[in-house]
Amino acid sequence: MISYSPFWVTLRNSSETTYTLIKNHRISSSTIDKLRKNKPLNTTTVNDLCRILGCRIEDVVEYVPSEDDQKL
Repeated sequence: MISYSPFWVTLRNSSETTYTLIKNHRISSSTIDKLRKNKPLNTTTVNDLCRILGCRIEDVVEYVPSEDDQKL
């Protein structure tokens, strides 16, 4: 079963595409690649995506604890 992150569901339900994010909104292709591979993003990028897509943060990201997280 394929699990989609909230970002991909939100993007699919919007009028934007990865192409328009890159060409019209100057989201880098490396950021799109990070999203595809579930790599970390900075908060400025998350803010930009929320602004572009007109959504809330939980429509773009989801916190999933990991055994690799730094110990606090």
